[in-house]
Amino acid sequence: MQRKYHYAAVLGFCLVSLLLAYRPWAAQATLPALSLEAPAETLVIPFIPLPGEAPPAARVALGKYLFFDERLSGDATTSCASCHLPERAWTDGQPLSAGYPNTPYFRNTPTLLNLAFQANLYWDGRLSGGDLESAVRDHLTEAHFMNADGQLVVERLKQVPQYETAFREAFGSGPSFGNLLSAVSTYLRRLVSTASPYDRYLAGEPSALSSEAVRGLALFNGRAGCAQCHSGPLLSDSQFHNLGVPQNPLVFAEPLRHVTFRRFFRGFGVVGYRDLREDPGAFILTQQMEDWGTFRTAPLREVCYTAPYMHNGIFTTLEEVVAFYHQGGGDAPNKDPLLAPLALSESDQADLVAFLKSLCGELAPASWPEVPPYQLRPLGDNS
Repeated sequence: MQRKYHYAAVLGFCLVSLLLAYRPWAAQATLPALSLEAPAETLVIPFIPLPGEAPPAARVALGKYLFFDERLSGDATTSCASCHLPERAWTDGQPLSAGYPNTPYFRNTPTLLNLAFQANLYWDGRLSGGDLESAVRDHLTEAHFMNADGQLVVERLKQVPQYETAFREAFGSGPSFGNLLSAVSTYLRRLVSTASPYDRYLAGEPSALSSEAVRGLALFNGRAGCAQCHSGPLLSDSQFHNLGVPQNPLVFAEPLRHVTFRRFFRGFGVVGYRDLREDPGAFILTQQMEDWGTFRTAPLREVCYTAPYMHNGIFTTLEEVVAFYHQGGGDAPNKDPLLAPLALSESDQADLVAFLKSLCGELAPASWPEVPPYQLRPLGDNS
């Protein structure tokens, strides 16, 4: 008998919670429609032209609403913007990503700027830059990111008349998981850097760089050897290198983070994942020992906004990063042979930091949109 009362109490609590959390469908239908004009942050002049034709404004705008909407996660408390905040250059400013509740992540959150130009995605490069939709799918459905089920997310969106209308405007049909991935990816591809002082200097404006930054540029391209890996429009060769980056002790000091670490590498078939004490990096893709501990060369645009640095956020300042390279990187059996101690003075190192700061342009401000409240249609209403 007590068990029956217990179940009844739980059911009653759930019903009351639903009544408090969800507004009636009729009331929701009276809310204003979503603005489907292109967001301001997607209209900036990029440092180089974006590839392809401009997408429909409605699709970009819908993608922004979805990016900031927590209902895309399993428990409806986490959005893409939870770890990629526009005010922090689309990072979270933390050494290690918070991840989904109770599954904290073991890598640093990279910026989302300039995804349209990147050859590969993630620190280990496990997806092609041309397959941004798959990256969005992974972030929505991976247990340590947003832990969502695609079908459930679509059903949630179908409960919202504003989203029904917006999807039809953007795609000609109602919410679907494929169109959701397309909308978010379309928005992300429009998040780009503007021209930096470095770009203006290259375009013939000598005063765009300070004398310190000019000396730093000469070191970057010359004696310091930075341009051997940090080259091209994004200042990245899109290749993978082992720098001997020190381990972040937080990965192993926090039990839940360590569990996420081991679970992730178990999923990629890493032998001995239970005993791992370092991140294998791109090894998970190739299973070749020469790739153990290698990570994608980080693009350097907006680098002054994206601290902490390295795949595990172990360095908090650009000065620390430059000092690390000055000493020839860290210790690793297969450390990249390009790394060797540099004969840099303190002023040389300061000049390099000055140049790195010149790679930062003015970030386009991005407001947080007001997403529709969570809601459910009345039972039996399938219109």
